[in-house]
Amino acid sequence: MTATPSAAHDVINLLDPAWTSDPRSLVDRVAEAGGSAPALFADGFEVVLFADDEDVRTILSDRRFVVDPANVGAGATTRSKSELLETMGITPDLAAYVSESLLQMDGSDHTRLRKLVSRAFTVRRVNELRPKVQRITDDLLARLPDHAEEDGAVDLLEHFAYPLPITVICDLVGVPEEDRPAWREWSRTLQEFDPTRPERMNTVLGAMIDHIKAMIARRRAHPQDTLLDALIREQDEDGGSLSEAELITLVFTLVIAGHETTAHLLTNGTHALLTHRDQWDLLRSDPELLPAAVHEMLRWCGVALLTQVRYAAEDVRLKSGRLAAGDRAVALLAGANRDPNVYPDPHRFDVTRHRGKPGEAHVGFGHGIHYCLGAALARQEGQVAFGSLLKAWPDLDLAPGREPERVPSPGAMRFKDLYVRLTRD
Repeated sequence: MTATPSAAHDVINLLDPAWTSDPRSLVDRVAEAGGSAPALFADGFEVVLFADDEDVRTILSDRRFVVDPANVGAGATTRSKSELLETMGITPDLAAYVSESLLQMDGSDHTRLRKLVSRAFTVRRVNELRPKVQRITDDLLARLPDHAEEDGAVDLLEHFAYPLPITVICDLVGVPEEDRPAWREWSRTLQEFDPTRPERMNTVLGAMIDHIKAMIARRRAHPQDTLLDALIREQDEDGGSLSEAELITLVFTLVIAGHETTAHLLTNGTHALLTHRDQWDLLRSDPELLPAAVHEMLRWCGVALLTQVRYAAEDVRLKSGRLAAGDRAVALLAGANRDPNVYPDPHRFDVTRHRGKPGEAHVGFGHGIHYCLGAALARQEGQVAFGSLLKAWPDLDLAPGREPERVPSPGAMRFKDLYVRLTRD
């Protein structure tokens, strides 16, 4: 297989409404095809999708797979990161920032950038944040009745699931409170990326980059005690360890990744619990199940369904297929998380499934060197949020006539809103 444009009828188009509206059917199709299938990615070029747990973990952790096409072995035909972004309509001046992302780097460059920010997400630092996370959670839950509409319904996404993680990550990074509404709007536009309208993406990226540049300038003049200030000091004291483009890209990667997926995990998980009322009641009766329940939500209704493209740096044979050097692979996290060889009765939502099991069996946060940097913080926010929600509003229920609408996407499971009633009729 070669990663070139294809219009073959048997190739899955990831932008086809049939998949974007029901991405789990895509996962099922790949699994039924033997664990792998060709598809057209958002950039219009072919990839191979892999759904088997063993293959997914190999793609995400084996050094024979890279995220930067420049690291593919000699002789293979690939396009540079900038070329691919420009193919998607991202202008060259903005593509230069996106291609400097921590997510787009391999080897020593990835290690260098990850080391600069990883100290802010250690287990100790995350545990120190817990009282703040609890205070924010309690305040948001206490104010939910103020947001009830005429029929008594409250949008849990708008008034709880989004404000909680964006407040935490913005406090940690150092984004001023008055700027946070803009970040939420930028996040919404990014998650609804439409390749037929690249101007929207360019507008948002341009606004974010200009905003971060201004924020950096203000902090150089008036330093504070935040992660952003620590990164600025690192650059100023040792310019070789962090370029200006890398600094800017780190900031928007941390803020967007640090709140968007957690917000939707909270709504996905709440919807799962309220549509499986026995699991809601079980968790209410046994709060000790909260850590296991959050893991089950990450497995069963995790936000990220697939990963970014990986390139085979050399010829690779996987369980479900072979790749030549330069071929592009995409790992289906949702496929691995519902692999029947790993999870008995994988389509069943069961908050006791992970009880008493050490470690993390699912790949909801990814795997390998690109494993989610903020996983510990996201798990903590989930445990605090669900535990407090169950306690504050034990009779919470979905609002009748307000069925949530999903954001069309082949790569993520997100609701546009989640209306609930604080008390059951």
